[in-house]
Amino acid sequence: MKEKYQNVLDLGQELEIKNGNVKEVDGILHVAGTAKNQYEKNLIWDKIKEIGGDNPTDIIADISVEDTTIFANHTVKSGDTLGKIAKNYYGNAMKYTAIFDANRNILKNPDVIHPGQELVIPNL
Repeated sequence: MKEKYQNVLDLGQELEIKNGNVKEVDGILHVAGTAKNQYEKNLIWDKIKEIGGDNPTDIIADISVEDTTIFANHTVKSGDTLGKIAKNYYGNAMKYTAIFDANRNILKNPDVIHPGQELVIPNL
C-alpha cells in the first residue's frame, strides 16, 4: 500500500508535515500528521484523491492543521500579482483585496509586491 500512495508520502515530506506517522494495518494505510495550514492539508487530500479516488477505502488519513487562523502562507515570486495569487488559492482573482487587507502591515499598495515577501493568505 505504501507504494501506491508513495506520492502522498513524498508530498508530506516536501511540505514538512509534522508528527508524521505511517503504518499499514490489514491492507489499509494509516497516515497521520500536522500540516502548517489548511491549504497544505488540502494539497495532501487532493493527492490522496488523485491516487485513490474521491472515497478511497485503502487509506485513512488523519491530518490536522497547525495554524487554523490562516488559509496559507505564500512567498511572492517574480511575476506574481495579488490577483494571480488570489486566483491560485481562491479560484477568483477579484479576491485579491482579502490578501491585501490581511497584509497591510507589509503592503502599502495592492499593485506593488516584491519577490521574497511572505504573505498571509486569509481564510475567507
